[in-house]
Amino acid sequence: MTVALGVGLFVAGGIGLAPRDAGRHGSGISPRTEAAGPATGADPLSAGITTLQNHLRHTPTDAVGLATLGLDYVQQAKTTADPTYYPKAEAALKRSLKLAPADNFTAMGGMGALEAGRHRFSQALDWARRAVAVNPYNSSLYGTLADAYTQLGRYSEAADAVQKMVDLKPGAPSLSRASYVAELRGDTKTARTDMRRALQDAAGPADQAFARYYLSELAFNQGDPATALDEAEAGLRAAPSYTPLLQARARAEAALGRTKAAVADLGRAVQRVPLPEYVLQLGELHRSLGHPREAAQQFQVFRAEQKLFTDNGVALDADAALFEADHGNPGRALTIARQGLKSRPFLDSHDALAWALHVNGQDDEALAESDRALALGTRNALFHYHRAMIQRALGNTSAARDGLKQALAVNPHFSPLHAPKAHAALTALTATRR
Repeated sequence: MTVALGVGLFVAGGIGLAPRDAGRHGSGISPRTEAAGPATGADPLSAGITTLQNHLRHTPTDAVGLATLGLDYVQQAKTTADPTYYPKAEAALKRSLKLAPADNFTAMGGMGALEAGRHRFSQALDWARRAVAVNPYNSSLYGTLADAYTQLGRYSEAADAVQKMVDLKPGAPSLSRASYVAELRGDTKTARTDMRRALQDAAGPADQAFARYYLSELAFNQGDPATALDEAEAGLRAAPSYTPLLQARARAEAALGRTKAAVADLGRAVQRVPLPEYVLQLGELHRSLGHPREAAQQFQVFRAEQKLFTDNGVALDADAALFEADHGNPGRALTIARQGLKSRPFLDSHDALAWALHVNGQDDEALAESDRALALGTRNALFHYHRAMIQRALGNTSAARDGLKQALAVNPHFSPLHAPKAHAALTALTATRR
């Protein structure tokens, strides 16, 4: 049975989220499936789902087929930003486990990926451990394990799982996770080196696009939009339909002052895959450009997307909390952030709670949470900006100045809304010093 299920796992293209997407925005984009572009009746993933559905009508007790279908539904949810695939995935995976409960590591790993997609990371970890216990030689399972450990704030155990994944199968999935481990520690040089290795090891256009996307992200996050733009455009030449690269190119374009092109690229990304992250970025870009009506439209779409995700079992966390803190209801921001930290005690969750506490006037507690967000040494300009503004509210002007300088040194273009506020706050604090 184990050998047969291994074939099922291979057919499904491996298990797990892209590491940086494992707990963000309600859905992670799968690099191997999303590169095909928007889901259509002709794209490989949709075609595979149709084939499996037809097969299972005639052979409903095929545990491997059910597990593979469940995995494909999880991937389709990520690819299309449509969480209604999650209940379908759960039904297929549970049927598979009922038919083959003992050594069905494919379905167990699929349940781990499903629970991660729904931001239920403790459950994701339990399923990933069960799968690895059955098959400790499958590298993809260690990716699911590492993602769960990361989002639960268990960074040392995540690093160990990633190293095991690299040892078993050095390639784009494992090296990209190794890159993320380094990035979280603030070691951006190693992070870039690992992603370059992933690019060199790319098996085709989809892997190339995946590596180029994260190389673009690494460059942008460290204040180099020109390199970010180059990486995004190189990725789009390899895989023109890879939507995340439109988002990456838009961020770089906005930072370089090419705002019309940025709006157009983000608009195309939202049309293809209405991922909440893209919708929110487009809304904030419109607001920064003085387009209040267009911004309000995107924020309305963001709220609708969040409801769709929660209606299908996805827990809200950092993005929703930050949205409410910046554009909505501060009290709701705090409620979401506190609940999000319980299910996902990751760095992003600590930062979101810090900011929610700040906008509610609870700055002493906010500072403690902000310290936790930066505890690993992560070079994140938004985290440093949030901490600096909290220090400013507490009257710690020297620490606020230093924090704002650090945020802008990491990335002076980190947000079309908050970067200008950081510059203005630093100017005001410097003037009062004189």
